[in-house]
Amino acid sequence: MKALVVTFLAFFLCGLWIDVSAQIINVPKRVQNKVVNRVNHKIDRGIDKGLDAIEDSITGNNKKTTTPATQKTDPKQTGTTTAASDAKVDSKQDQPAMQTYSKYDFVPGEKVIFYEDFSQDAIGDFPALWNTNGSAEVVTTNLYPGNWMRFIMRECVWTDALLKLPDNYTIEYDVIPIAGEDKKNMAGWNMRLMQARNVKSWDHGTVPGQGGYWFSVEYYGRPSYGTWLYGSECEQLKTGSYKDGEEFKEKINQKYHIAIWVQKTRVRLYQDQNKLFDSPKAFPTGCVKPDRLRFEEGAAMISNIRIAVGAPDMRNKLMTEGKLVTYGIYFDVNKDVVKPESYGTLKEIAAILNEVPDVKVKIVGHTDSDGADAANLDLSKRRAASVKNELVKSFNVKADRLVTDGLGESQPVAPNYTPANKALNRRVEFIKM
Repeated sequence: MKALVVTFLAFFLCGLWIDVSAQIINVPKRVQNKVVNRVNHKIDRGIDKGLDAIEDSITGNNKKTTTPATQKTDPKQTGTTTAASDAKVDSKQDQPAMQTYSKYDFVPGEKVIFYEDFSQDAIGDFPALWNTNGSAEVVTTNLYPGNWMRFIMRECVWTDALLKLPDNYTIEYDVIPIAGEDKKNMAGWNMRLMQARNVKSWDHGTVPGQGGYWFSVEYYGRPSYGTWLYGSECEQLKTGSYKDGEEFKEKINQKYHIAIWVQKTRVRLYQDQNKLFDSPKAFPTGCVKPDRLRFEEGAAMISNIRIAVGAPDMRNKLMTEGKLVTYGIYFDVNKDVVKPESYGTLKEIAAILNEVPDVKVKIVGHTDSDGADAANLDLSKRRAASVKNELVKSFNVKADRLVTDGLGESQPVAPNYTPANKALNRRVEFIKM
């Protein structure tokens, strides 16, 4: 009986696939690929449900099972944990209070030049914008929402195209350390911000590329950093250190937000609310100019990578030009609660407002086009109100100076075709009244 039902299910789904394929032959290739991926995911889910039902009918087991830590599933079933992300799955993870970030001075860059949340990649595939000499795959996890690039290896994964980085820029990403090859214990993970020597392939060796800055989390969680530089004039300028203390150690299956602030030769690195390292001569003038991001060795899941040109002159934008657009105010998926990583940006804005007490400002929320129009409009209004409440409660800005509004997805600044463009559309604006 089991074999008969499985056979029937297979023929039914095969027929469904042939019918769908016939209908998309004349669709442009990009759209066709997207449709094919979505149909594949739906068919996979149908197969899984059918086989589960068969197994339950035979074994009599109708109990719910626990979701594994990482799984291959339909990306449309999860959201992404990004700045002002508009996906539809709530994060169940608790977040620290805003007050714990009272010393957090990181302000993200204004103009996004690279963004990656793996939302365009099929679950189980290697991500399209990356390259590797080892392996990695896009997955979802019951730990946190969104798509993640998961690797367990001794090799490396890197941005395929070279990054055109200016003198001042910021890099942010979320990372979840996971178990290594033994499937039990944390393996640590490594990142390099480097200048490539081989444009089309990986730069091998213990000190790859022309040099750069590395951040490493050891197998027991301790973070460390260092620089490596080629050339006789630069060799002696190499630096490195580590951060002791249990409060700084990363733990398996927990999410951490890494923020890197590059200002010419200086590099600051933050882990959640803590500034771990401040290296004034990480990139000595004329020695190295990074153009590639690389993750290697160990085991981790990476997502929500955002690289942007350095922070704007907020005072000039607001007081002189009359409008400040910021991407440094963060929300969880489908939430209107301001995340504590927003502290640095809110602090800068509050300082400007408190110095000119006669100025009134309208706070306007914007979203990308994911989801229903009405839901996005409501979400943008609630987020703007939440920003106002945080400025009043945590930074002593008078409430009667602030009004709020939300425009949802109605005023995009870029077409909503790519993750990078969607990141540009998710923003909060401050307009001088």
